[in-house]
Amino acid sequence: MATTHKTRMLIIGSGPAGLSAAIYGARAGLEPIVVQGLQPGGQLTITTDVENYPGFRDVIQGPWLMQEMQAQAEHVGTRMMWDTITSVDLTGDTFKAIGDGGDIYEGDTLVISTGAQAKWLGVPGEQELSGKGVSACATCDGFFYRGKKVVVIGGGNTAVEEALYLTNHSDDVTLIHRRDSLRCEKILEDRLMANPKISVLWNKRVERFVGGENSELRALALIDTQTSEESEIETDGAFVAIGHAPATELFKDKLAMDDSGYLLVKAGTPKTDVPGVFAAGDVCDHTYRQAVTAAGMGCMAALDAERYLAEKEFSGVTATVQG
Repeated sequence: MATTHKTRMLIIGSGPAGLSAAIYGARAGLEPIVVQGLQPGGQLTITTDVENYPGFRDVIQGPWLMQEMQAQAEHVGTRMMWDTITSVDLTGDTFKAIGDGGDIYEGDTLVISTGAQAKWLGVPGEQELSGKGVSACATCDGFFYRGKKVVVIGGGNTAVEEALYLTNHSDDVTLIHRRDSLRCEKILEDRLMANPKISVLWNKRVERFVGGENSELRALALIDTQTSEESEIETDGAFVAIGHAPATELFKDKLAMDDSGYLLVKAGTPKTDVPGVFAAGDVCDHTYRQAVTAAGMGCMAALDAERYLAEKEFSGVTATVQG
């Protein structure tokens, strides 16, 4: 039998943004509910070494960090629900989310932290060598390739920005693009072409990622998109930079989004175009996409949700007194 769960703060998504919102919301007495979704803990649960999250002098493991965040959220009063939301209703006095088992979750406020997933090429060796030389985040993992040879796959803004960033760590960066011209902004292209540490392989498509004897990435097998000629480029690290897909399908036609599907928020805030509904983390951030920025946005969402409820309750009291 379906159950209805009510809370003052409903949070969909359990990555750094959602759990940070839960910690702040629980400390404010909002008794938040976090619906964890298909990937509890978010992308950090599939990230091994984390070296850039503040507060840890040594490398930590992504799954461990998320376990600690969840434990902290539960310790201060958060309820964690193992469920996947299949539909939402943002039109009433409370916001409703329906789980795939039929349970109903009602919140006086709603924090959306469903995240985004990196787009992958879907070729052999890619997932097998993920974390062993293959990555989708240069900002996250570039530090591990100091002084090594790296490649970036893609031709848009993300790929060019990743290639430029990697020159902070490597003097040998190759951008691999399947076309003969880039799809990025002109200023980024000019910076790329002017950088002596970067070379470009045009009209090349990655056919597979090749592992070495130690089960780590050794090379990329390529095919020329014009001549079909096969080739191989040896590398220590490969960064797939063909974009991200935000998990916002639930909110289509319910909340404002940009052309790529990221939720739109008021500048400098987590506020969506529906009062009482907030977005935090990669679901609305296509620029930074870091655990620490997601956590910060989760904090902002909880603080704004608390203020929203206080103002709503004050308005209700005022209206009653005046009436």
